[in-house]
Amino acid sequence: MKQFLHFIGGAFVPSDSGKTFENRNPIDNSLIGLVSEGGRTEVEAAVAAARAAMKGPWGKMPVTKRAELLHAVADEINRRFDDFLAAEVADTGKPMAMASHIDIPRGAANFKMFADVIKNVPTETFEMATPDGGEALNYAIRKPRGVIAVVCPWNLPLLLMTWKVGPALACGNTVVVKPSEETPATATLLGEVMNKVGIPKGVYNVVHGLGPDSAGEFLTSHRDVDAITFTGETRTGQAIMAAASKGLRPVSFELGGKNAGIVFADADFEAAIDGIARSSFVNCGQVCLGTERVYVERPIFDKFVAALKVRAEAMKPGVPSDKATGIGPLISQEHRSKVLSYYAKAKAEGATIVTGGGVPDMPGELASGAWVQPTIWTGLPETASVVREEIFGPCCHIAPFDSEDEVVALANDTPYGLCTTVWTQNLGRAHRIAGQIDVGLCWINSWFLRDLRTPFGGSKQSGIGREGGVHSLEFYTELRNVCIKYA
Repeated sequence: MKQFLHFIGGAFVPSDSGKTFENRNPIDNSLIGLVSEGGRTEVEAAVAAARAAMKGPWGKMPVTKRAELLHAVADEINRRFDDFLAAEVADTGKPMAMASHIDIPRGAANFKMFADVIKNVPTETFEMATPDGGEALNYAIRKPRGVIAVVCPWNLPLLLMTWKVGPALACGNTVVVKPSEETPATATLLGEVMNKVGIPKGVYNVVHGLGPDSAGEFLTSHRDVDAITFTGETRTGQAIMAAASKGLRPVSFELGGKNAGIVFADADFEAAIDGIARSSFVNCGQVCLGTERVYVERPIFDKFVAALKVRAEAMKPGVPSDKATGIGPLISQEHRSKVLSYYAKAKAEGATIVTGGGVPDMPGELASGAWVQPTIWTGLPETASVVREEIFGPCCHIAPFDSEDEVVALANDTPYGLCTTVWTQNLGRAHRIAGQIDVGLCWINSWFLRDLRTPFGGSKQSGIGREGGVHSLEFYTELRNVCIKYA
């Protein structure tokens, strides 16, 4: 029986209350272990440890030394690649092929990338004449914000956690991480890495727990937390923003989405099918950037629906270690109930079920896992629940369109604005669409292709702020102007 303890001040500790909760494998609902549930006591201790580290060696450490240590963190993650892979796969149930290609290597790379950015980012300098005939020099310096609360999602646990911890530490901050209660393993394992490479105690802290009246609420409302970064659903983001308003603490949010995919008749058909199949079904649809609304130009609509149906039905559900596995389970039984409720709504609202819509037959113990079928619908109005609301499962609705203006209006008709993917070989049209869709990220003839130096974030109810490259530094540091007057 595994025990997932808090990591506070460089030590693994249980909850003062002794409270725990279960961590179950979504593949077969088997018990992985017990997770210590943190409360106010653990949050107080973690924030105090982080505050002390800011005043200690970490706060005095030159940026070159910090960068060296973060490179060592990445190297140690890669040295223990198999340990991180096993932990991530057990928590999420995702295929090993995906986790070994994306989650673990990119989780490690985040430390190196941001360590290199902080060493090379410039600030500004201005000379000015003073009223008394003298001169003055103004220059800016970047200072860390302090203690950062990092509240993480469960869909890409290591990658999205280090996407925030990497730049926070590179900038000289300390962190208190609250992993999702569904995926505690890799955040805990990272504590071992921090100790191994010599990261000072208190720089990286982990407190496990739930949201309301638990670690999440106590951390985000703590007055000694200087900033909060969160990836997750919009409703939770609103609650965190309300907590952050007390003390006027800055927030960085990547929130929900109802992303559109747009396919024009002149698109490379096979490439578009590949791209939409990935964006709709990869990671069992549990990707913030995934596509749940697909709009296809009418001349190729029927052909596209038929081809995507073939792709969806070819995705074999199975255990992570099987190379033939094309799709894993959802994260939990609770989330499966939510996704299946939307499958039922689509049917009740009159959808044509092209494929899926239920639960696959799984052998033996796998029958107890959180499995659902990849699902495609057509025939629903834009007002339907599954067209309006984020589902976060392996499903999409496909509708035809006739003109560029029409599809832009359809894509923008949502309170969200995270991303879109557009498929066309018309370069002028690609640029026009990219400029008109109200999103933070627009892919043309691709999906999930990321240069980590570029700005990333959502518009409207999909988020606040931008991360990536120097854009992360705008959140994790404060610019201080120094004005020196001289004769």
